[in-house]
Amino acid sequence: MTDCVFRTKRGASPPPPADWQSILAHSVRSPAELCRTLGLPASLAADAEPAADRWSMLVPHTYLARIRPADPADPLLRQVLPRAAELATTAGYTADPLAESHAQCGPGLLQKYRGRILMVTAPHCGVHCRFCFRRHFPFDNASTADWQPAIQTITADPSIHEVILSGGDPLSLSDSALADLADQLAAIPHLRRLRVHTRLPILIPQRVTTGLLRALRKTRLTAVTVVHVNHPGEIDADVADALGRLIDAGIPVLSQSVLLHGVNDSADILTDLYERLIDLRVIPYYLHRLDHVAGAAHFEVASPKAAAIVSELRARLPGYAVPRHVCETPGGTSKELVA
Repeated sequence: MTDCVFRTKRGASPPPPADWQSILAHSVRSPAELCRTLGLPASLAADAEPAADRWSMLVPHTYLARIRPADPADPLLRQVLPRAAELATTAGYTADPLAESHAQCGPGLLQKYRGRILMVTAPHCGVHCRFCFRRHFPFDNASTADWQPAIQTITADPSIHEVILSGGDPLSLSDSALADLADQLAAIPHLRRLRVHTRLPILIPQRVTTGLLRALRKTRLTAVTVVHVNHPGEIDADVADALGRLIDAGIPVLSQSVLLHGVNDSADILTDLYERLIDLRVIPYYLHRLDHVAGAAHFEVASPKAAAIVSELRARLPGYAVPRHVCETPGGTSKELVA
């Protein structure tokens, strides 16, 4: 870890905690503190408070250090600072945009597609993205603190070959808890793969510990990690090192991104992102259209602009570096490819 990982350009911030759990525990949770640290107008914090009351703010210092000071338009800031626009009511934007309430098939289990099942392994994240499609999700009703009912459901269905760990963020669990869960899943004969969807290696690269690598490698299941990254500015030297540790341990790493107005709605930005990922041996997997969750309409990118961006990506990048441009339709049998 570099010695300036918790330092903005305005000067030193608190000394870095020693481990990822302490980093997460010391995250910034107040719009006023965030704006004060970054030298942003107090009016931005005042505007953020009502939205933060509706959906709380959470930003780890490791991510905060990558945000440009004194720049209200910084694309990383836009992802984490609450805005008054979140309180607007927009037709077609709902609390459950993917109809996940209808996909629940047991405690903490969602099954949308054949052969795969998703476990909501933890309610906690490393950051509260303002566009999160699960910002209204009833995590209290889907807790997997006791995994046995979910394990029993998966054991009883031999058509399931892959378990997707999601949340929240599954890497907010301890290494020992993840290892225990992987062991229990590996004991189910018909399972073949364990997929981990996470943002934590991007937010807090210290999360990629020896214990995590051991938990993902010792299981007989093929482990695959999918990291959520939206902008090249999110990838610093520590993040690059963390991704490299996963890959060097034999764990394939894919990326998924969300196309977001004011963040990455530019062929230049996305070209930089995907070239950077390929250089780091991360395979671009999905570029998602925004899920229409209530409070996130201001992140929507119009379809013609989105299509033009993707067309330009295909012209600039080798095929293996261009992610699938997709949207998710409630009740669909797979994600829908978008032209």
